[in-house]
Parts: sequence; structure tokens; C-alpha cells
Amino acid sequence: MSMKTNVMIGMVVGSTLGSYLPTLWGASLFSYWSVIMTAVGGFAGIYIGYKLSQ
Repeated sequence: MSMKTNVMIGMVVGSTLGSYLPTLWGASLFSYWSVIMTAVGGFAGIYIGYKLSQ
């Protein structure tokens, strides 16, 4: 797979998991923590996708 594909898949998976993570401690999917964790998960997924494609 190409680098772009890996980065995009990492971003989607990371942001999805990041947005769901706050529900494990009782926060809503529409809470501020969910939005923050979506961004953190997206950046982490982009980084992991980039590193896997090198």
C-alpha cells in the first residue's frame, strides 16, 4: 500500500478509537473529552501510518 493510504487508514482508525475512548469512563460521545481524544487519536494514527509506510 502507498504512504497516503496508510496515513489515511491510520487517521480514520485512530480518530474513531480516540472518540470512543472517553465512553469507557462514562463520558458522552459528544463531550469535550471525546473531541480532544479524536484529535489525539487522529494524530497518533497519522504518525503510526507514516512510520509503517517507511
